[in-house]
Amino acid sequence: MKPKSYRLFFRGIAVALFGLSCLAAAQTSASRPPKGPGNIVVRTKFGGQIFGFDIDQNGTEGVLADVKLFNSGKVLSAVETFDLKTGKILKVLNKEENGDNDIVIGIVGTSAAIVEREVVDCPTCFVSKRPYRLISPLDANKYTGLWKPPHFDKNDIVFGLSRNQGAPMAAFIVLDNIFPGFNNFVFSWDLEKNTFGPEIKMTDPNFEPYLTPVFALDTKTDTAVLAGDVGCVEGCSPDIGLVDLASGEFSHFQGLGVGSANGIAVDSEDGIACTTTSEDANVQFYDLKTQTGFTELLPGATNGRIQSGTDVEYDPIHKLFLVGQPFSSTAAEGSSIQVYDPKGNLVESVNGFGSSALNLSFSYIALLPKQRSGFVNAPPGLRSFTY
Repeated sequence: MKPKSYRLFFRGIAVALFGLSCLAAAQTSASRPPKGPGNIVVRTKFGGQIFGFDIDQNGTEGVLADVKLFNSGKVLSAVETFDLKTGKILKVLNKEENGDNDIVIGIVGTSAAIVEREVVDCPTCFVSKRPYRLISPLDANKYTGLWKPPHFDKNDIVFGLSRNQGAPMAAFIVLDNIFPGFNNFVFSWDLEKNTFGPEIKMTDPNFEPYLTPVFALDTKTDTAVLAGDVGCVEGCSPDIGLVDLASGEFSHFQGLGVGSANGIAVDSEDGIACTTTSEDANVQFYDLKTQTGFTELLPGATNGRIQSGTDVEYDPIHKLFLVGQPFSSTAAEGSSIQVYDPKGNLVESVNGFGSSALNLSFSYIALLPKQRSGFVNAPPGLRSFTY
């Protein structure tokens, strides 16, 4: 009888443990909101268009630029912070109606936001100054200083930055918009030491001025990763560029897909880059060490140009690439976000942004990886979502 008693005893423990594991799984599933657009909508204070935004992955706030053009020609420009839980505007940092524009560049490091101000002098209405301001930390809800990379002047226009919040170093790609010698250059900023790396000019034709290559950072190797082309019109593929931000060493290899590169993100831990192309509705995955890759058609896509992907962002906690798709191939209408793992497997499709988002370009998918959520610019404002 003793062996039987032991068997019943251990069987009872197994059943109990199984029941507890099921309960835990059910609770975890129940605690995670269903994937798709959320109920939080951020509307600008003065009803203008959003000229750049970002959200603090290490805090509770976001920041946006609110720019409104009136029929009279007057321009209102404001910078505003907002609450990530409610979407409410918390503070108007500044408001001008003199023709100047504000542009939110983004958040880097731990809660440091960079805002560009374009000071316009009329009657010529040319930009006479381009100061870059810091809000650090963001929840200070006020400008805390100026961001001053060496040699910057009114002709230096930041058009890309690395989306790697929390890392001690950030990287930027800049157009030096002055004649003669127009050029794009990249550089790094060590936030802890407040030191800047060398300005590395892009002399390869695929990354020259006015081609605006997409840009990301491999934080493990401190390498800028770019995807660009020499003015692709039809039937060509992007070039993938690699720039050592310390030495300036540049290399490149032939990319995949058809059309211009629309978006890029990097999984630094595994050395994987993910891109999208404009003419074929494909998403590409590259091993940066071997400089090889493969391409995958976005799920259900039948129209390469219309259903192509745009912005790509990486969630390093759950190891997921999120690909913006303005014209969905997995929903009857509206926009979607397609989610992939670093091996190129489709994980899920986040649908339901609705017909009002049909023209949404997904210029930026702002992520909160810890909450497996984020925000996109979907009319009538910023819209929350989960994945």
